[in-house]
Amino acid sequence: MSLRELQEDYEYLGPQKIPQKSYYTAATPRPQEGKSAASYLFVKRMLDIMLSIMGLLFLTPLFIIIAIWIKVEDPKGSVFFKQNRVGKDEILFPMYKFRSMVSNAEELKQQLMSQNEVEGAMFKMKNDPRVTRVGRLLRKTSIDELPQLWNVLVGDMSLVGPRPALPSEVSEYTPYEKKRLAVTPGCTGLWQVSGRSNLSFEQMVELDLTYIRERSIFYDLKIILKTVSVLLGSKDAF
Repeated sequence: MSLRELQEDYEYLGPQKIPQKSYYTAATPRPQEGKSAASYLFVKRMLDIMLSIMGLLFLTPLFIIIAIWIKVEDPKGSVFFKQNRVGKDEILFPMYKFRSMVSNAEELKQQLMSQNEVEGAMFKMKNDPRVTRVGRLLRKTSIDELPQLWNVLVGDMSLVGPRPALPSEVSEYTPYEKKRLAVTPGCTGLWQVSGRSNLSFEQMVELDLTYIRERSIFYDLKIILKTVSVLLGSKDAF
């Protein structure tokens, strides 16, 4: 179970691009233009603020325990990992996570590029040697993603939206793939709940674009509920 297991559906390149596991369909309600779209964005932002504040307050004791745990295993590194990500309209912002890797993880990444297990601009390794013992548990449960509630509170991210991309990934995007940057990125999304690690980069893009076309408060709530369900499991979280 993990905030890492979320996705979206179908339509730009055709239904043949959509994985069979996809949870949503083209029948999902779509927000209207004009006032309806503005109302959706306002309500979405209010929900983001309310739920992120509640989450941060409720999870404070857990954050303290995790911080101590991380420091006990690796006193040299910081508790939080900050990394620039590309947000709405290609604006960079610092995204926060609990540190789950060794302190020189970014340097080691260059040595591991040949072992990338996914196609496209993303980098993933199921047995990444850079991940610490504490980090493996945090990643398996997606607890390492919880500090992103701060990003939601300040408006860099939303609870639901496309996965925030790395600048190095965006530099390889085609104009079509850049369409996923038209909205605020999210902590969870259609890609994550549709089998994230089992999908290709192209399928992720299609799911993100489907979400952008279909999004509504009802759609967002369905994804959040599906995320809760996914978090009760422990697969596809690498």
